[in-house]
Parts: sequence; C-alpha cells; structure tokens
Amino acid sequence: MTQEQYQDAIEWLFAQTPNYQTDGQKAYKPGLQNISALCEFFGNPQDKIKTIHIGGTNGKGSTSNMLASVMQEARYKIGLYNSPHLIDFTERIKINGKNCDQNFVYAFIQQMKNLPKDLQPSFFEITTVMAFEYFYRQKVDFAIIEVGLGGRLDSTNIINPLFSAITNVQLDHQDILGDTIEAIAKEKAGIIKENTPVISGDENLLVKNILSETAKEKNSAFVDATLIETSLSSDLKGNYQKKNIRVVVALVDELKKLGIQISDIDIERGLQNVGSNTNFIGRWFQFSEKPLIVCDTAHNQAGLEIVFEQLNEIPKTKHMILGFVNDKKIDEVLKILPGNSRYYFVKPAIGRGRHPSEYEKELQNAGIHYKIFDNVQSGYQAAKQEVNENEMIFIGGSNFVVGEFLEKNLQK
Repeated sequence: MTQEQYQDAIEWLFAQTPNYQTDGQKAYKPGLQNISALCEFFGNPQDKIKTIHIGGTNGKGSTSNMLASVMQEARYKIGLYNSPHLIDFTERIKINGKNCDQNFVYAFIQQMKNLPKDLQPSFFEITTVMAFEYFYRQKVDFAIIEVGLGGRLDSTNIINPLFSAITNVQLDHQDILGDTIEAIAKEKAGIIKENTPVISGDENLLVKNILSETAKEKNSAFVDATLIETSLSSDLKGNYQKKNIRVVVALVDELKKLGIQISDIDIERGLQNVGSNTNFIGRWFQFSEKPLIVCDTAHNQAGLEIVFEQLNEIPKTKHMILGFVNDKKIDEVLKILPGNSRYYFVKPAIGRGRHPSEYEKELQNAGIHYKIFDNVQSGYQAAKQEVNENEMIFIGGSNFVVGEFLEKNLQK
C-alpha cells in the first residue's frame, strides 16, 4: 500500500454519506439495525472483546483516555475508540496510545467496497465496526468505547459492556436528541444494559433520577461518582477534569470488583501520564508557554461556559480565536465570552463550518473588539502578530477549529 492509495481510501471513507462533518443531522442514522447487519458481516467482533462503554455530553473523551492510561499503567493492552479525530483519522482507533495501523485501515476499506448492496452504512457505522475488528484482531485485554452521539441509538450501543459510565448530561444536539435535559438524559440512559453497573458523574438531581431509575429497571447497580472524595489530579489541566477523575475512580472500583488488578500507584501514574500514554490532545492543551497558547475543543454551551470561566481566572489579555458550525446559537455564546479579550472569528474548513460574516451583525451588537477571517490559520497568524509574551491566545469553539489549528502548527 502506498501513501497515495491510503489517502484515496480515506477520501472514499469520508465520501460515504451521511458524514457528520458535512451534515450533522443527516449523519445521525437512528437505529441499530444497520450496525447490527454490518457487525454480523464481519463475524460480530464486538462480542469477542471485553468492553467498557463511556457516554455523556461532555467529558467522555477525557474520561475514556484517563481510564485507558490507568489500565495501561497496570500493564493491560487497551483498545480506545474516540471521536472525532483532530488531525489524522487513525487517532479514532488506538491501542496503548498507538494509532490504528494504516495498512489495516486500507484493507478494511477495500472490504467495505464489497458489501452487499442492501447495506449502505454511514461513516460512523463503518468506523465503529472497524474499531471492533481491529481490537479483536489485535487481541486487546479491554476496549474502551466512547459513544458517538446520544446513546440509545448510537452505533456503539451494539456492545454488551462490563459496565457503562455517563459523565454528564447537558443541552447539545437538541435537533437530534431533544430540547430538554430530561429528553437528552433518557437518550443517554439508553446505554444502560441489563445487570450491568452504570457510573454517573452528573450532579443534576433530575439527571441522577432518570439514570438511577433506568438502572433499577434494568436490574443494574447505579454508582454516583459525585459522592467520591479524591485529591487525585491529572496532567489534563482543565478545571472540569476534577469531575471526570471521580468517574474514573468509580470505574476503577468496578474493575477491581471483577478481580482486575489495578494498584493505587497505577491510578496515580495513569492520571498523571494521560498525554504520554494515550497521546490525547485538545482538552485545555497548552501549545506554547511564551506566549501562552491554549486550545480546547469545548463546543456546546455548558462546555464553553466552564472553559471561559477558567480563562477569566487567568489575569492576562486574551486573543480569542473562535469558530463554529452551522447549528451553533451565536447569541448564547456571546453572552458568556471572557472579558479583557480581543476576538478573531474564523470559519472552520468543513462543510458545516459557519463563516463569521453570517453572524457579524450579532458581533456588532455585542460591542466587542473583533476581526473576521476566512480560515483558522489566517486568524491565528493575525493573533500571533498582535499578542505579546505577557498575553495569551486561546483557540476553540469547535473540534474542527482545534483540529485544523493543530494539523497546521503542531509539527512546526
């Protein structure tokens, strides 16, 4: 396989519709019928591996990576399935921090081209079964599977995990999951299986009740991670990681109940070495020190509020590079922007990316100091020219903004 052949295969994969990068709503194909048939075509690899299922609105990526790091410290071979990727497609499927082998991806995609005509899977359905097959072939000890979107009808919900976790429930993807916390919580609770413990990291009583009632109906233990007191910390530096750490501690407790050996030292080292163990980036990721440059993939209202609060704690002038996708309610974001900032609004380089000129009237009404750019890199270059070493740059608003920034600058 040449690199050109690999790129052609990846382009074919991204051309499979629907694709969340181009049309989020159409990309969500509710129901497990398609993924069930697809997994059956490959011999149901998801049934041949031990899995842990991680869902939630925010924090599921951080939580799954922290858990993977802890288990790696305990000398287990860990598969990790996350989405979306930031730079390279193979980031989605990792084993002990190493990206999925490109030769496997290429060969798998060739098989996909020979599927029966009645099977027309989406991009995410293809990548999900690809992960299952890769983890099975590589004989992982455990595979940590992150929910793509929602839970009940998500492609990953075909698995029968050892246990599940739901980090929290916030308003996000309301056009798909429902426009209330209650409706979204019910969708997230859909990953709770019969006789399978579920860990909850949400402090909202309404959410707790929905998840605990669903667990009771399924005869499954409900573990409230918010009751855990711990002084453990992580190399993932966002303030919000404190809540995710509690979920990880609860998950490790459940593993220990199954006789899986994980020491206190494994937990401590695992949490402190997430970056080096899993190569996880993008969550309060410090790109440089002078000037301080931080990027974070928070993109829904709840996530942005937490990140912006943390930015407000930093006594520096901020140069904020922000970009959004089409479904973002800009007026809500403008209400919570950090003070003492200059803004560089950019268009993410994807089909769903929204050009700032479309919401410039709202920017004018907000009375902020801003400039508009056609792409992330031009906004970053402008901010770099204006920032001094005592100020800082922040890049965020979308996974795609952060991914585009890192792809162009991380190796430079």
